[in-house]
Amino acid sequence: MRPIRIPTLDLERLDALEKLHRTTREARLGTRAQMVLPAAERHLTAAQIAGVVRASEETVRRWLKRHLAEGVEGVEGPRDEPRPGAPRKVTQEYCEGLIHAARRRPRSPGLPFSLWTLQRSADCMAERTGPRATYETVRTHLEAAGIVLSRPRHTMTSPDPEHAPKKRRSKRPATASARETTSTAPTSST
Repeated sequence: MRPIRIPTLDLERLDALEKLHRTTREARLGTRAQMVLPAAERHLTAAQIAGVVRASEETVRRWLKRHLAEGVEGVEGPRDEPRPGAPRKVTQEYCEGLIHAARRRPRSPGLPFSLWTLQRSADCMAERTGPRATYETVRTHLEAAGIVLSRPRHTMTSPDPEHAPKKRRSKRPATASARETTSTAPTSST
């Protein structure tokens, strides 16, 4: 393959690449800048740069070509092209329905439970809309809307008027006499 040659860059473009390399929080962007800088400054080939940045030679060639075509904007431009895969199950309407349902009590539309859980939310939305989302997807969309489903806290109640005092007594620490009986046996002196 013919080596890709990056022409000597002016100070402004070198500074932009250096700044991108040093200040970005995205590791991929920093690596991309790190691929272009040695090609521009020291005229290294893609094979030599690939060994330094631990990427394939083809990846380095791709980013050098993109830099030649689009400049620094090409390196930092669109973060990543869309990747192939299954289409999203969760649409905007699904999210709106999920959030609307989570803000209502489950009993109001006639459901047989009092509290929402992630599983119940996913099941309910699957019955209403068709596609089934994972519990993690449901959690993520609810969290983005500021809704967090936490575990229910169950409380014990009793019609017994003495229930509260009895409950308090059972939570008290052991008395001194009870502690003495559980201590170790005395040692004999010889």
